[in-house]
Amino acid sequence: MSRFADLKNFVDALEDDFSKFYDKGNKAAGTRVRKAMQDIKKMAQDIRIEVQDKKNEG
Repeated sequence: MSRFADLKNFVDALEDDFSKFYDKGNKAAGTRVRKAMQDIKKMAQDIRIEVQDKKNEG
């Protein structure tokens, strides 16, 4: 369950960059958002693998 909390905290921490990019047009914030989304994709894949492994154990 800690992976879920980590993912949630990570997404919450991105709120400022999303706001800066979409509301103010800050291109550097857009770059940070794109990198963070790639990191989220990797985190999600790791969680999927962990869930599948746990499901197959029992």
